[in-house]
Amino acid sequence: MPTLPGHRPHLLLELDLTEAPAAPDAEDPLARLRNRSRHQLRPTLRALHEAAADRHVSALIAKVGGALPWATMQELRLGVRAFAASGKPTVAWAESFGEGSGDTAAYVLATGFDEIWLQPGGGLGVLGVGVQTTFVRGALDRLGIEPELEQRHEFKNAPDQVLRSDYTAAHRLALDALAESIFTEAVTAISAGRDLDPSRVRELADTGPRTAPEALVAGLVDKLGYRDEAYAALRARVDHDPELLFADRWHPPYRPTLPLRRKGKVALIEVRGGIGSGRTRRSPMGRQVGSDSIGAALRAAAEDEHVRSVVLHVDSPGGSAVASETIWREVCRVRTAGKPVVVSMGEAAASGGYYIACPADVIVALPSTLTGSIGVFGGKVVIEQLLERAGVHTGMLPHGARSQMFSSRRRFTDDERERLAATIDAIYGDFVAKVAHGRGRPVAEIESIARGRVWTGRDAVGIGLVDELGGLRDAVRIARVRGGLPADAPVRPALHLSPLARLGRPRNSEDPRAILGSAMPGLADVAAALGVPAGAALRMPAITIR
Repeated sequence: MPTLPGHRPHLLLELDLTEAPAAPDAEDPLARLRNRSRHQLRPTLRALHEAAADRHVSALIAKVGGALPWATMQELRLGVRAFAASGKPTVAWAESFGEGSGDTAAYVLATGFDEIWLQPGGGLGVLGVGVQTTFVRGALDRLGIEPELEQRHEFKNAPDQVLRSDYTAAHRLALDALAESIFTEAVTAISAGRDLDPSRVRELADTGPRTAPEALVAGLVDKLGYRDEAYAALRARVDHDPELLFADRWHPPYRPTLPLRRKGKVALIEVRGGIGSGRTRRSPMGRQVGSDSIGAALRAAAEDEHVRSVVLHVDSPGGSAVASETIWREVCRVRTAGKPVVVSMGEAAASGGYYIACPADVIVALPSTLTGSIGVFGGKVVIEQLLERAGVHTGMLPHGARSQMFSSRRRFTDDERERLAATIDAIYGDFVAKVAHGRGRPVAEIESIARGRVWTGRDAVGIGLVDELGGLRDAVRIARVRGGLPADAPVRPALHLSPLARLGRPRNSEDPRAILGSAMPGLADVAAALGVPAGAALRMPAITIR
């Protein structure tokens, strides 16, 4: 029946969570255009946390199954549980959980719903959590490429993928602990969601995969059926015949209010991608966060009289040590200006990502956030043998004893390697000292949990690198409290330019137009994509969690 003019329809919110909702940069119109057909993460989370209070919203149903990043899954699951707490029905349905590498994460998300439907011909492949690492040293040796890198310390394993052909004892220990932490978190969530003993969940994972009928018998799903049957059964449980609406298209009911004097806001600043100097841009390694761009946003927040607190959302594996220090300094200046800084960690906030987070008032992480990695590496990749095999020879005319120190055409001399090692030691010591100061801990305590080791958010809470577990909304809540703001205080980007304003030339270096993101990668970005660090790097190892 069509809705009468002026009347809000009753709604059945739906989601397609077979892929991660998009989180495009608010300042990147092209990114928003590329992702226009995908669910949007922020509006989706808002609906999950707020729509249940809308009397016109009857229930929530979502298609699940497929690879999802663990931290994104956990953020979504928090939202699903918030919606379910209202008592309104929540249903997850899946064609299968048994054909992709992200099946366990997808199923953990499904257990956040009150009811799980599985297609009769599908399967359930919850098989645990594993970590995979690709070592390329053998291939580099065949090509005649020799990496010469210094790393601090034994757990700083990012260079191991090119330095070695297998795990070191420290590398294996750290990754094994990561996998166990994430798997334990998954078992706990499944146990609570399905009312199963944790030991039974581990047993089911060890003996899978299962067909749909077997999953039903094991209590892993509630019903077998197709999409139309799941939707029909849910509609039969609500009082009205609701219209379908994607959750990220939901808006709260309009409530006219009298204009009030602006009382303050929370500034949101996002650090998503590798960290480098200059402006934010796209690179062969993905989005490169520029220290100039983030620094300008932090300065704008510090100077805006309406900004009472700042949420720094960090989703970064790190990058340049110099660029990380530049951002660190601006975070400190925001706090000096009397404005609390709360960090919200996404998939990763490690190495350089943790460097910029450590001076914050409060650090919030998701249970599977990869963080820590307090360490450094640097050096070069030597291609001398590769060039010789190709018949290419290099002539050198150095002026200055170390003018060719970082040339890829020759190896380090002994004294050059000593100087490189001293530089890496100094950067590592400074990193540890900054973390100790930011966390209010003795340097010796931080040193014992640093050494390049990566921790999950859950484990990082236990060792004091993170203050509490939660998502972005939790960080915003804390920022409002710390800033003395009401619970509904607005959250706005620290810098925002209209499309028309973007066309003008900047007046000075403080003008936001001076640090607009660039679409083109530079030579340093290309070098980084090839694994050649430009200076000392604060980057965690590439970790694939299955």
